[in-house]
Amino acid sequence: MRAMDLIFLIKAVILGVVEGLTEFLPISSTGHLILVGDLLDFNDGHGKAFEIIIQFGAILAVCWEYRQKLGQVVMSLGSRASSRRFILNLVIATIPAAVLGILFGKYIKSYLFAPIPVALAFIGGALVIFWAEKRQVQYGKQQKLNRPIHSVNDLSAFDALKVGMVQCAALIPGTSRSGATIIGGMLLGLPRTVATEFSFFLAIPVIGGATIYELLKLSKAPAMALLVSPADFTLALILGFVAAFIAAFICVRWLIRYVASHTFIPFAWYRIIFGAFILITSYTGFIAWTQ
Repeated sequence: MRAMDLIFLIKAVILGVVEGLTEFLPISSTGHLILVGDLLDFNDGHGKAFEIIIQFGAILAVCWEYRQKLGQVVMSLGSRASSRRFILNLVIATIPAAVLGILFGKYIKSYLFAPIPVALAFIGGALVIFWAEKRQVQYGKQQKLNRPIHSVNDLSAFDALKVGMVQCAALIPGTSRSGATIIGGMLLGLPRTVATEFSFFLAIPVIGGATIYELLKLSKAPAMALLVSPADFTLALILGFVAAFIAAFICVRWLIRYVASHTFIPFAWYRIIFGAFILITSYTGFIAWTQ
């Protein structure tokens, strides 16, 4: 194997791991892929096509982790109102971001898919996390909703719509889809564990739909030839896909346990440090980030 091919495959694995680890944490997978892709010089047509494919790996990790729950929902759609309500809530929560993404996605990618806007979104998102956690402490165990919510099955259609609205903030790269839905859900009164679990389930239609949409657009562009080009790119897709699946599976299992007894404050500090690093290295010229 040529050295160039080996380096290309290593880059693919790195991006797969980055996608898997960051997709479900409140630190923005899109932002990290933009930054890491920029550092690895992997933001060309190869990189864009690659990112679309490896997202499926992260989604399959959630499907596998919750396979029993998803299987029960599908098998009981005709007999259980709770299963139908669960599916309806996912649809309702998906619609706002899907509509805005279709209407403004082109403009967002043209102006905000770059390291500096991502850095600013990192820092802004961190401030929101600090605010949300402070409110949690102030309210203690009080429920801001008029009824107890112990699981995703207790969510109403209006709860789902509110989470779907705050998820729209994630259209800005660096904000984080999981961060918007989890922290936004907490601000709306959802328990931390319920907001986190609903964010996992919501990722399936949101990211799955976005991936299919991007693939359809890519199929009409010359870049689609990359998907059937050299064997090293095909192997890179497979390695990146598997790396994303494994990393996401580990991350989801860890986060489920973490949120049961910890806050998201460490992620807020990480966002500030990472965002400041990008801004400082850009200002000093230490790293020539893409503008």
